[in-house]
Amino acid sequence: MLTPDDLTRLAGRLPVCVVGAAVVDVIADAYSLPHRGSDIELHQQGVNVGGCALNVAIALHRLGVPSINALPLGNGVWAGIVRQKLVEYGIESVLETASGDNGWCLALVEPDGERTFLSVSGVENQWDAALLDTLPQPAHRWIYLSGYQLTSKSGEVLISWLERQPQPWQLLVDFGPRLADIADAQFARIMALNPLITVNRQEAELLWRERLGASELFDAHALLARWQQRFGSAMVVRLDSDGAGYSDAATQGWVPALATTVVDTIGAGDSHAGGLLAGLASGWSLADSVALGNAVASYVVSQRGGDCAPDRATLTAYWQQRLTRQ
Repeated sequence: MLTPDDLTRLAGRLPVCVVGAAVVDVIADAYSLPHRGSDIELHQQGVNVGGCALNVAIALHRLGVPSINALPLGNGVWAGIVRQKLVEYGIESVLETASGDNGWCLALVEPDGERTFLSVSGVENQWDAALLDTLPQPAHRWIYLSGYQLTSKSGEVLISWLERQPQPWQLLVDFGPRLADIADAQFARIMALNPLITVNRQEAELLWRERLGASELFDAHALLARWQQRFGSAMVVRLDSDGAGYSDAATQGWVPALATTVVDTIGAGDSHAGGLLAGLASGWSLADSVALGNAVASYVVSQRGGDCAPDRATLTAYWQQRLTRQ
């Protein structure tokens, strides 16, 4: 069983390439949502830099596992904010483009906490073959990709790029909330690449019904077994406080959650993926990598904000503390 002391064994034995977005989130309180022609007063909470891929890159960086970060940086106001934040994080991106600005999102938060997002895409969804072909292609690398990019107008470009990648390499896909938007033809092409898929409870239930055609009540253990039989590829199913299941060609198992008090779930799934990749890049088993992902996600949900993945020392202390209380 993985323990906090095992964090000293983390090492970037295999390269990791994180492909995706770094965008700006403007968060504001709204007493109600605007209707057509209205003019409402907002109270700005803050301006954050986020994006699934950036959250993954942050988690890897803080755990001491290097990554090649393919986070397109454009020209403009939003790109300037992103660049400044990356410097603060100590993270570099290998992609620069003059095709436009980075994207941004206005998040309206109502008094009951409900959030409504108004998003403007930027260069993070304007991939082309020439840009992608500038990325380093070390052997035995892991490539991370989010469903947000796969369902963008450049999704076809990204899938074609993956299909051209020289072997050997491995793919981790986190479809996220865009899972339902993946067309059947795209899904088939992605699965032909034999990826490791990571999904949360809602996404797992969708796969159970829509991709496996199951009529019975959702069963995570049965999903893992049937997924392996149907596609022959690895899967991680994250069920919050119920832990996470995993399966690949050799094993299937379950890793308990590291219990904590949940404060904010923003970025938890991304941070779990970062922990998972950190373990896999270190040559760890899928089981131990899932356990590391669980620990990282446990810490993240106990903090506010999506960019709060812990470094090794912080995670070690937190993990030991949680084990003492259990």
